[in-house]
Amino acid sequence: MEKRFVLRGFGVGALGGLLAFVFARLMTEPVIQNAIDYENGRDAVMDTLRRAAGLAPDPADPDIYSRSIQQSIGIGVGLILFGLAMGGIFAVIYALAYKRYGTAVRPRTLAVLVAGAAFLGLYLVPYLKYPANPPSIGHPDTIGTRGLLYVVMVAISVILLVTAVVTASRLTPRFGAWNATLLSAGGFVVVVAIVMAILPTVGSLHSNIVQFGHFDTETPQPLRNARGVIVYPGFPADTLFKFRLYSILNQLIMWGTIGLAFGPLAERMLAKSPADAKSAALSPTYTS
Repeated sequence: MEKRFVLRGFGVGALGGLLAFVFARLMTEPVIQNAIDYENGRDAVMDTLRRAAGLAPDPADPDIYSRSIQQSIGIGVGLILFGLAMGGIFAVIYALAYKRYGTAVRPRTLAVLVAGAAFLGLYLVPYLKYPANPPSIGHPDTIGTRGLLYVVMVAISVILLVTAVVTASRLTPRFGAWNATLLSAGGFVVVVAIVMAILPTVGSLHSNIVQFGHFDTETPQPLRNARGVIVYPGFPADTLFKFRLYSILNQLIMWGTIGLAFGPLAERMLAKSPADAKSAALSPTYTS
């Protein structure tokens, strides 16, 4: 049965990645292009200022892939493969959750709950602490640090989420399902908030001083010349906001598709299994 779960997980994951790609192509890519245009304009002004100061301009980094490839085949293949992987992980988690809670929760409901938990633990909670920047925006020297901190936050988030689920299960006989869930959820929020307060911000780890400006945040500040006059604006706040919002919606589309599409498939598959059908029939909360 686990193998059939995983195969279906791959399928709905690929579908979720495809829908996420459509959204990203229509909504996120124009924002990314705005960020790239901003960075190109800033680089041109920086080169002009360096020449005026008698310095050689920074050499341009070569593009491995063109923008047309990046915003079509590149992002499409990437999101579908990512959805495929997340669908497989989801299916494994679902199989484990079904063994534990399958007689108490409908397969469709369980699929939505597992997908929601995966979205929360694997993406949303880490993202709230370390949100992404558009490509080409942010200090190159902090890429490794940002990546490491994000992975650490993902691991902590998943561990705390699993702990909260186990705690709720153990508290249910004493406090009831609703109260146990509220207590565990409250504890999860409190501990996550403490962890976020303890972990460093990226801006506090690195301060990049360049010839014509001082950057102590992850997005470029206004560029000034030697007299302190602003010659190029800072990175637009609305572009940053849209990129981060669309990134969340993109993941929500993928995980929502996985949860909503996997539920009916699992329910149909379990109904064909006599042992599982008998087990489900004994549960008063299950309806076919």
